[in-house]
Amino acid sequence: MGVVNVTPDSFSDGGRFHDPAAALAHARRLIADGADLLDIGGESTRPGAEPVSEREELARVLPLIRALAPECPVPISIDTAKPAVARAAVGAGAAIWNDVTALRGAPDSLDVAAALGCEVVLMHMRGEPRTMQDAPRYGDVVAEVEAFLLARAEAAMAAGVRRERIWLDPGIGFGKTLAHNLALIRNLARLRRHGFCVLLGASRKRSIAALDPRATSPDARLGGSLAFALRGAAEGVDAVRVHDVFETVQALRVWSALQG
Repeated sequence: MGVVNVTPDSFSDGGRFHDPAAALAHARRLIADGADLLDIGGESTRPGAEPVSEREELARVLPLIRALAPECPVPISIDTAKPAVARAAVGAGAAIWNDVTALRGAPDSLDVAAALGCEVVLMHMRGEPRTMQDAPRYGDVVAEVEAFLLARAEAAMAAGVRRERIWLDPGIGFGKTLAHNLALIRNLARLRRHGFCVLLGASRKRSIAALDPRATSPDARLGGSLAFALRGAAEGVDAVRVHDVFETVQALRVWSALQG
């Protein structure tokens, strides 16, 4: 899953693709590099990020989805917590709703997801982007994240979302310390055993800098991102959400060949 951030304040690309033309060119490049999915987001969820209005988020994502959908050979995902944005994005051509709040962002999120009939990614996040990294604590992070995601999957199915359209994402870096993130990545197979598709998003995360202080900027975290992606593949995840598509596809192809 290639990442296309049409925001001015993303942690990973600093607004390089905020301009619609630049975003479209970037999306086309990710497809050429081998992306199987594209994840388009118009609101930053980096630690400390401030929320944006529904109108602003729509203005950021809809022009890109409308321009991309007629020519796009891979499914488009809309990364949003707002049901109205998801509804408009699906109407414009998106096929997946990727929600960092696991459909808790609004009272009608579950009902809208069911009505849209699209695939839905349910992610775990402790708190909200502005506060999620304020000393997060867990008794057993793996068990707690697993229980939360299964409960959200049950809520989605009760609302009418079909089981086979539900993805689970442990939310690496969203209200977690380095130790929490490593424990979750080591135990991704526990999520996969429940029969849902699993998405891993660990690309360019700050955990890499915590392990290698030289990786002060997101652009300097490719090696760590590839290591996380390969461990995810070994744990059986169905997709990895990444910024560096060409390099990740190459690493996964070589890794797959080595598995025989």
